[in-house]
Amino acid sequence: MKKILNQPAAYVDEMLDGLVAAHPEALRRLGDDGRVIARAGGALPGKVGIVTGGGSGHLPVFLGYVGEGLLDACAVGNVFAGPRVADCQEAARAADGGAGVLLLYGNYGGDRMNFDMAQEFLEMDDVPVQSVRVADDVASAPLAEREKRRGVAGLVYAYKLAGARAAEGASLAEVADTARRAADGCRSIGVALTPCIVPESGQPSFSIAEDEIEFGMGIHGEPGIWRGPLKTADRLADEMLEQLLPELSLVRGDRVAVLVNSLGATPHEELYILYRRVAQVLGERGVVPVMPLVGRYATSMEMAGASLSLLKLDSELERLLRAPAHCPFWRV
Repeated sequence: MKKILNQPAAYVDEMLDGLVAAHPEALRRLGDDGRVIARAGGALPGKVGIVTGGGSGHLPVFLGYVGEGLLDACAVGNVFAGPRVADCQEAARAADGGAGVLLLYGNYGGDRMNFDMAQEFLEMDDVPVQSVRVADDVASAPLAEREKRRGVAGLVYAYKLAGARAAEGASLAEVADTARRAADGCRSIGVALTPCIVPESGQPSFSIAEDEIEFGMGIHGEPGIWRGPLKTADRLADEMLEQLLPELSLVRGDRVAVLVNSLGATPHEELYILYRRVAQVLGERGVVPVMPLVGRYATSMEMAGASLSLLKLDSELERLLRAPAHCPFWRV
């Protein structure tokens, strides 16, 4: 294992130390274990707070999107492990400006259980709370069992749109509705070329032959749809679109947000080669890409591979997508 670190067990906490030290104007660290990242200025009075959480190893997801027009706080777990219930509660209290709190997170077992428990405790203390789970990974379950799907890069759009709505002064119910529309309208799929190594185990998250690719693999190395010889970028883009487009029912003239995301090690050059083909196919169908994002938005440490996310837009969602936002990893 070759990684730049001190002790594997200190990986997450030393990362958080560095993140807050680098961005003191934007972020602060809270909680009895220091595993809550919140906006430096505290909760905004009268604004709905938005909280997320999840395991480390996916920067900028999850904590990297704490910022203006995005999230208010994040509960941080160990690498690929959900955050503690106490940290989920602490994050919600740090985000609560008196207008309620939206818990917005990916559909994973540990995250779901701990955020559900946190919501119960918060409601017992009369904190208005709603929750929305993102489940955009089409490879993880069929459409008929969509509630079982994992949340992957589509989280970025849910954060952005809900964050913009909250910044406008919308109510908790309105912010939650926007988050649900973003989650319901987004579809994603990924491909993996190499594994990553979790520091504490020191072992690759999975094994794959030098000339193979796994299509549909999850961001923790969950099995995909097929494994086989590596294909060209255009063929991969076509196959990814074949998985996403039927569920979005796009017609000529529709507008769609497009995210081509590196899982960590895949360079921007290869992402733009993928985007080139995605834009070609959408153009042939008369579908208009809006504000395409190409880069590292939801990673899996040093895993090589990429994901493609599409979000069908209406005029309101496009307005919210284009609204100003600022965090250490992204500016709109």
